[in-house]
Amino acid sequence: MKSINTRLLTAAMILSGLCAPVSRAQTAQAPPRKPNFIFLISDDQRWDAMGVVQREQGEKARYPWFETPNMDRLAAGGVRFRNAFITHSICSPGRAGFLTGQYTHINGVMDNDTPFPEKSDTHATLLRDAGYRTAYFGKWHMGNQKGPRPGFQHSASFLNQGIYQNCPFEINGVMTETKGWVDDVTTDLAIGWLEENRAKEQPFSMVIGFKSPHNKRGEGNLPDRLRGLYEGKTTRRTPNCEIAAAYHAPLTDADKGKDRGLSANSVHLDYLRHIKGIDENLGRLLDELDKLKLADDTVIVYSSDNGYFLGERGLGDKRALYEEGLRIPYIVRYPRLFPKGKVVDDMVLNIDLAPTWLDLAGLPVHPGMNGVSWKNLALGQKPADWRTSFLSYYRKELGDTPTCVGVRTESAKLIYYKGHPEMTEAYDLAKDPYELENLAKNSSIITPLHAELVRLAAKVNYPLPADMVPAKP
Repeated sequence: MKSINTRLLTAAMILSGLCAPVSRAQTAQAPPRKPNFIFLISDDQRWDAMGVVQREQGEKARYPWFETPNMDRLAAGGVRFRNAFITHSICSPGRAGFLTGQYTHINGVMDNDTPFPEKSDTHATLLRDAGYRTAYFGKWHMGNQKGPRPGFQHSASFLNQGIYQNCPFEINGVMTETKGWVDDVTTDLAIGWLEENRAKEQPFSMVIGFKSPHNKRGEGNLPDRLRGLYEGKTTRRTPNCEIAAAYHAPLTDADKGKDRGLSANSVHLDYLRHIKGIDENLGRLLDELDKLKLADDTVIVYSSDNGYFLGERGLGDKRALYEEGLRIPYIVRYPRLFPKGKVVDDMVLNIDLAPTWLDLAGLPVHPGMNGVSWKNLALGQKPADWRTSFLSYYRKELGDTPTCVGVRTESAKLIYYKGHPEMTEAYDLAKDPYELENLAKNSSIITPLHAELVRLAAKVNYPLPADMVPAKP
């Protein structure tokens, strides 16, 4: 294994192209430039773990003191989707959906142990074939997959979960030691690639995968500058912290009001410290784009591979179809096209990223993609047929969440559990956003939701097991 300091590492990498900014003095006859793309993906960041959302929530905010100035900066300069969701709330499947624009039963990544299929059509392969330079940095997390990341001509990534301090990176197939906090190293490598390739004439598409805030427990996982941050702060409880998941025993009176396991306040603070570290590195990247005069011509999207529970229903993971597991942050900035400071309440999904990037690059959307481009939605030109519901599911992997499937509309949700009809859940989200009152015995809400679930499953050829979803509610 080669050893090299992180700062020197950026200069030692095998580098490949990127687009220089087009001179404003170019003639009007010059063809329109293709945008660059940067996708930043955190690990386990819930939708409300951003300062801009905490301020927006007011009295309902769980951590109103939390600040993320650079995520807020991105939102102020672009479009924030307030109702963004993952279709399969677990790490590798979420990431595969972003890459392929497909549901995981189609792209084949249904759990965290499956390597990403190398011959898949992704936004990276399709943009690469159209003349883009493609690069991947940081967390990949598709089982123990080794080697260059499929579809990316340059990759500087680590194996599986990696480690937070002094993490070995595989750079274009060569294992290389690094020094420092892993998300700082990832950002160093990405910025180094931008700087070394700023004069190239091809547009680029880059993905930056942060390890944070995954496995956030323990000060040793944090850089010195973040340890002890928020000491003495507390996170607020929400009403659904006082009820159990459908597949758990009901809470006793003695259990209510208590933090349990990953629901503890100390865990919450470490979680938010990690996200603060991401925010600092996001700021470094935004500053670099400004410095290189690439900001106006670069589409930058920030999101996460799934949501996360902080004590809601006594949970501290994401493997479930409750709101905290499904909802994700989703911000886009593209100064050449999109308005500033816009918020959109229509539903967008992780599988919409790939078709949107192809659309923005002027390329046809791949016919095998299940997602749809949100380009016009971001412009304020909502398509007449924009989705009002989506299918989501989870196949039992780790933990005790059973295999389940659900439908989420703009105002309601239905969840079925494989082999457990007694666990069926239905919620009126318009009246009950914390999912406190199960309406599974109310046919007026169950019947239309069941019909919509069957319709959506058929649309993407998702097999609904007979013992999981009854023919009639």
